Amino acid sequence: MLVLRSLAFNIAFYVSLVVQMIVWSPFYFLAPRKQAWFVPRFWSMSSLKLMEWIAGTKSRIDGLENLPEGPFILAPKHQSFWDTIAFFPYLSDPVYILKRELTWIPFFGWYLAKVKMIPINRGNRSKALKEALRIARQRMADGRQLIIYPEGTRRPPGAEPLYKWGIVEIYASLGVPVVPVAHVAGLYWPRRKFLRHPGVIHARFLPPIEPGLGKEEFMERLISETEAATDALLIEAARSDNSPPMPPTAATRLRALGVEPTKLEV
Repeated sequence: MLVLRSLAFNIAFYVSLVVQMIVWSPFYFLAPRKQAWFVPRFWSMSSLKLMEWIAGTKSRIDGLENLPEGPFILAPKHQSFWDTIAFFPYLSDPVYILKRELTWIPFFGWYLAKVKMIPINRGNRSKALKEALRIARQRMADGRQLIIYPEGTRRPPGAEPLYKWGIVEIYASLGVPVVPVAHVAGLYWPRRKFLRHPGVIHARFLPPIEPGLGKEEFMERLISETEAATDALLIEAARSDNSPPMPPTAATRLRALGVEPTKLEV
C-alpha cells in the first residue's frame, strides 16, 4: 500500500505541476509580479493537499507570529523537496538564490524570471556571493523575503549540522532579521527516494535573530537554536503514533538524545 500511494502521489504531483503551469500561464505572465505569486502559492497548497489526500502526509507549520514585517531572511533546514515549496503561502514576496542553469529550462525558467529570482554562477563561489549580495540588496529594497538554506544542500534527518559561512556574510551585509526554520520533513519526503511516508510534517518558524550581531555570535545562535528545535521535532516524530521509519542518521541522533527509535528504515 505504501508503494502504491507513493507512486500515485508522485504521478499526481508532476501532472499537477505541468497542468497548472500551462493553465495559469496567461494570468501569470500578464499579471504584476506580486499578484503573479498567487500561482506558486496555489500550486504549493494544492501539492501539499495532494500529499495529504493520497500519501496520508499532513503538513503543520507553526510560529507564524515570529515572521517580521518587511524584508527578512528565512533560513530553513534543508532535507527534502518539501521545504522548497511549503513556505510559499506564508511569505508575501519571497526570492531565492538559485543556480543560473535553472533559468535556462524552457518554460520553467520563464516562470523563475517572472518573479525575479537571484540566479548565480556557482563555478566561482566568491564572485557568486558578491553578485548574489548585489542583487539581493535590490530585491530586498522592495520588501522581499530572501530564502536561504544555511547548509546549502539537502542533509538527511539527524545528520550532523554542516552550516556554510555564506549565510553569515549575507546576514552581515543585508542588515535584516533572520528567521530560522526547524523541521524533519526528510523523514516523510526523503531526499533521492521514491517513498512518501504518512504522518505529520511539523515545521516551526523560530524567533528572528535580529541584525547587528557579530559574525561568530550570529552563526552560533543560528546553529544552536535551529538544531535544538529540530531535535525536539525529531523526538516528537519518533514518539508519534504514526512514526515514520528512522534512517540511520536519525536513529543515531535519537539515541544521543536518550530516545530509542521504535521503527527503523530497512
